[in-house]
Amino acid sequence: MSRKIAVIGLGNTLRRDDGIGIMILESLLNFYKRQDLDYLNFGSASFDLLHRLKAYDKALLIDGVDAGLGTGELLISELKDIEYKLDNFVTSTHELNLKSIFELSKKLGIKTKIYVAGIQVGDTSFGEGLSMALKSKLEDIIKEIAAFVDEAF
Repeated sequence: MSRKIAVIGLGNTLRRDDGIGIMILESLLNFYKRQDLDYLNFGSASFDLLHRLKAYDKALLIDGVDAGLGTGELLISELKDIEYKLDNFVTSTHELNLKSIFELSKKLGIKTKIYVAGIQVGDTSFGEGLSMALKSKLEDIIKEIAAFVDEAF
C-alpha cells in the first residue's frame, strides 16, 4: 500500500508575511517537487482542510505564525507536540488557527500524522509581498523545510 502524503500551504498573500506558507508551497512545487507528495494550497480558507486531511497518512502544514520569536524563525513540530503551546504561544493569523485544527482533528478522529512548519511573521498588515526581514530569510527557510520533507517523508 502506498503512503499518502500532503504538503499544505496556508496563509493570506494579501496580508504581507501571512502569505509565507503559500510562497513556500509554490517554491517547493517548482524546485523541490516529488511525485509521491500532493501539494495543496489552502490559502486562508482552511475549513475544508480537515476533511481533506483524512485522506493522508502524513501531512505538513506550512503557515505563518505568531510565536513571539524573531521574524523568519522556523519551528517544525508534530501538531500533537505543540498542544501545550497553542493557548498562549503559537497562533495562526487566519480563519482556522493551529489550535482549532488540533482540536477539531481530535474530535473528528483524524488519524493523519500532522506536522507544522510555523514561520514567525513580522508584518501582517494589508499589502502584497513579504517584509524585508522575512524575505531575506526565505531561501534558507525553504531549504530547511525541503530537508525536513526529505527526512520525514
